[in-house]
Amino acid sequence: MKTKFLTAAFLCFTVFAWSQYGDRDANRIGIIGGVNQMTLSTKNFNTKAQTGWNVGLSLRGNFYNDFDMVYAMQFSETKFSVPTQNILLQKEDVAYKLPAAQISLMLSYKIVENHLSIEAGPVFQINDKLKIDDDENTANTIEGADLKDDGTALRAGDILKVSQFSFYPAVGITAGIRHVRLNVQYLIGLTNLLGKLNDSNNAMSGFKGNAGILNGNLIIYL
Repeated sequence: MKTKFLTAAFLCFTVFAWSQYGDRDANRIGIIGGVNQMTLSTKNFNTKAQTGWNVGLSLRGNFYNDFDMVYAMQFSETKFSVPTQNILLQKEDVAYKLPAAQISLMLSYKIVENHLSIEAGPVFQINDKLKIDDDENTANTIEGADLKDDGTALRAGDILKVSQFSFYPAVGITAGIRHVRLNVQYLIGLTNLLGKLNDSNNAMSGFKGNAGILNGNLIIYL
């Protein structure tokens, strides 16, 4: 169901973007590609930021005077790692990745027309489950983690369920030339990404984590 929703949303966005493309001075379609770094802030266990990727589409249109409105739909894979100990008592970092889709609506102030602008606005993200690169690591014990409610150790495979929806206020800056620009954007996670763990009937409660995502994207306007 989630895959069908994302596909439908992407197709609707594409149709809307092309339908608005008749007036090229007012509306410009951009192809997005870039990288991200996700920081998961939680007191339940330690995490390390890792680098992921972004792809998507953007539509920039005139709004009012020196302001543009920027609509975007972006598919991403964010990553972080957690220090663990395997069954041989060897330390190793377990890498997690989070596939997701984002829809954003940013108000952009043009400092220099077609060259420099600053943006701010809301970002809504639909999350999949966390995935581990190596399934053999799911039984690893997470170092320094809180114990589960039944007193047993927290395992790498215990934290795969995350909240399906996330909300991020975002700020960013875009610089470049008319058809090629670099966008740097920071997303501040207000949603408890680990909230789903507390509802998993897996002897866990009190889990709370907020994500911060730094995006660096190249945008090519057609």
